[in-house]
Amino acid sequence: METLLWIVVFVTTFLIMEGMAWFTHKYVMHGFLWKLHRDHHKKDHDSWWERNDFFFVFYALISIGCFLLWSYEGVWIALPIGFGILAYGIAYFVVHDIFIHQRFKILRNANNRYAKGVRRAHKMHHKHLGKDEGECFGMLWVPFKYFK
Repeated sequence: METLLWIVVFVTTFLIMEGMAWFTHKYVMHGFLWKLHRDHHKKDHDSWWERNDFFFVFYALISIGCFLLWSYEGVWIALPIGFGILAYGIAYFVVHDIFIHQRFKILRNANNRYAKGVRRAHKMHHKHLGKDEGECFGMLWVPFKYFK
């Protein structure tokens, strides 16, 4: 029974992170922390690192904090929450940074309907270079209109 509860907490955390990613992107990245996110829409530097990557670091620190809470304080629920955040971060990195933005030159040949829809939706979002406008969505949730 404990294993089932652990799995439920892990999966729930992963799914909640999709909502957190959407919320953070719409109201924080395109809101009061636009200064950090702007270089993701309009690259104004030659570095591989973007100021936008600090958002990834923020969630990584939360995940690490959960592992420490479990390790030092024995809070069992912190472990599956930490792993859920970590798993979402890895999935987001693979889909967004590797698959969509090609920060590493792999996963270029995926041409199924889902892959094309995700790329199309993300391209439409990046069409807008300013803070306002540009539809925001998550990694798993993409409007059906992009799946043509």
